[in-house]
Amino acid sequence: MSDRRVPEAPVSAAPTQRRPTDWRTAAMQRRVRARYAAERRFRLLGLAAVVASAAFLLFLLAAMIARGAGGFVETRVALPIDLARAGLAVTPAQLRGARADLALAGAGLEEAVDAAANAAFPRAGGAALLSDAAWLRVREAVKRDPSLLHRAALIDVPVASAIDIAFKGGGTPAARATARTLAPQLSRGLNRDFLTGADSTDPTRAGIWGALKGSLLTMLVTLLLAFPIGVFSALYLEEYAPRNRWTDLIEVSINNLAAVPSIIFGLLGLAVFLGTFHMPRSAALVGGLTLALMTTPVIVIAARNAIGAVPPSIRDAARALGASPVQVVFHHVLPLALPGILTGTIIGMARALGETAPLLMIGMRAFIAAPPERLTDPATVLPVQIFLWSDDVQAGFVEKTSAAIIVLLVFLLAMNGLAIYLRNRFETRW
Repeated sequence: MSDRRVPEAPVSAAPTQRRPTDWRTAAMQRRVRARYAAERRFRLLGLAAVVASAAFLLFLLAAMIARGAGGFVETRVALPIDLARAGLAVTPAQLRGARADLALAGAGLEEAVDAAANAAFPRAGGAALLSDAAWLRVREAVKRDPSLLHRAALIDVPVASAIDIAFKGGGTPAARATARTLAPQLSRGLNRDFLTGADSTDPTRAGIWGALKGSLLTMLVTLLLAFPIGVFSALYLEEYAPRNRWTDLIEVSINNLAAVPSIIFGLLGLAVFLGTFHMPRSAALVGGLTLALMTTPVIVIAARNAIGAVPPSIRDAARALGASPVQVVFHHVLPLALPGILTGTIIGMARALGETAPLLMIGMRAFIAAPPERLTDPATVLPVQIFLWSDDVQAGFVEKTSAAIIVLLVFLLAMNGLAIYLRNRFETRW
């Protein structure tokens, strides 16, 4: 029998016990104080960023309101006028027809208003004191009350832009002196022409409704095209498309299209819709098509993220109960992803609403004197209208520009508020 010994396994040394941290030492106290100080600095930086953002926003809103509030108010003068003495050849029967405006204009109503102004305000410039819309205001008063044709009356009419600015505290010294002289006869009121009219060469007649209606029509075309195309594209890519190099190429292309400068889409709309298909220039239809090209990639990305955020267990449970792939998508996945899809869509639409460059390329910077009635009528949009007024040399358009910016901001805030409401309305709590 061999006398060989089996080697014994080496005895491992006993694990050393880690000494507990002594938090009372000076070094540890310094580290704790430094950590708390860093946390306080981080919180203060975050609070400062929020305060700075809110301050910039409040400054912007305050500046726009201070400059643009006057655009919603007009200055009026009480004009004494005697249409019976003027002898207008108009009968009350003519005022009840569709051609009442032509009847009053052909009868010399504008000349009668100028003569009344020259007689009432000879030292203040006479007819030059009144706005170009003064006789239109008299025309509307006569249409409402035909008895004005046979008696004298006192009618409030808008004054010229220079007097309007002077009465609000600005303008030239001569205009301010005239405004002080006429102060007892001047008054302020809501500028209905600004809310119901279209563009004009006279600041007192310029209105925002034409551009606002053009924006509404353009956004309608954009939504009707971009939303279904974007959502169905996202559904196919996320739920049905095979994972291969072609799908990857499509995804990369969509992400790149979302980052393309907007003026490129304007050039594309100019070349395709106007150059190739010869669609009407400066129309809301062409503007909507151009903005739909720009907005669709944004909607696709937002919709894919919302669809991908739906838990896979929802799909598995629906398939386990016998639902078809189409039923899984439209009965379960799409309703759960709808809040994110709607939010992304409205944010993309808000971005399209504020675009100017692509619409300038397709000719939507034309002078539009009447609100569009159809999608093919010449139209402009709010950002382009703001751009045109800001480039005008007349001082009266300064407050009109700020007032139009207020309208645009209210429109954008309304769209963002709608996005928040829809998200809360359709959101599902897990």
